[in-house]
Amino acid sequence: MQLKDLKIIVTGGAQGMGAHFAQRLQEAGAQVAVGDVNEERLAALPAGIHRRKLDVSSEDDIVSFVAWAHGAMGGLNGLINNAGILRDALLVKKDRTTGQVKKLSTADWNAVIGVNLTGATLMVREVVTKMAETDTKGGVVVNMSSIARHGNRGQSNYVSAKAALAANTVTWSREFAPFGIRVGSVAPGMIETPMTQGMNQKARDALVSNIPVGRIGLPEDIWLAVKFIIECDYFNGRTIDVDGGLNF
Repeated sequence: MQLKDLKIIVTGGAQGMGAHFAQRLQEAGAQVAVGDVNEERLAALPAGIHRRKLDVSSEDDIVSFVAWAHGAMGGLNGLINNAGILRDALLVKKDRTTGQVKKLSTADWNAVIGVNLTGATLMVREVVTKMAETDTKGGVVVNMSSIARHGNRGQSNYVSAKAALAANTVTWSREFAPFGIRVGSVAPGMIETPMTQGMNQKARDALVSNIPVGRIGLPEDIWLAVKFIIECDYFNGRTIDVDGGLNF
């Protein structure tokens, strides 16, 4: 698929990787509809990009947004499933000083699963439904998983969501084949975004020391993988790890 032929939704596209993807797509001639909860940053996107508030934890929001994007672009043949949040904590932790045992809250579990898995899944469902209803051929879905899908301390909720997205990339590639829709996934390692910039510096430095290429990834590094999935019509049902060779 050529980038210029895309009429594509980017979720979580007001900042970080999503904003970078949207800009690259527009530069290549694609029509792009960006959704995000951050309306201030949405307004700052380059002219020509369709934008509207979207909370992917709301099914009603998703259904409405997909219908709006289809109308705004005069069609729909792509999705970059990028929206995500973090609520990191150990599942069970004992304070070394007080001896108090703390648990990952159900609210933090549900928040991450609601955005990163349920919301992502409903986005795929609604986008593919629209493509099927309009007999759109040659569609593509790109899920944003994470290298954390292999397991990472303090991220039970995030790991669960990202592992499920990688697994369902395979499932959906098989289910959507009759519609001519491919599904791929990118699993970033540590990438320079507002989310990672808020990390504790000591933890950040320790993580970078385990990356053989010796640096944090950039949104452009991930864009190259997304671009490959979109353009390579023989790529389907697989996840690309882009992590600088990170050692766990």
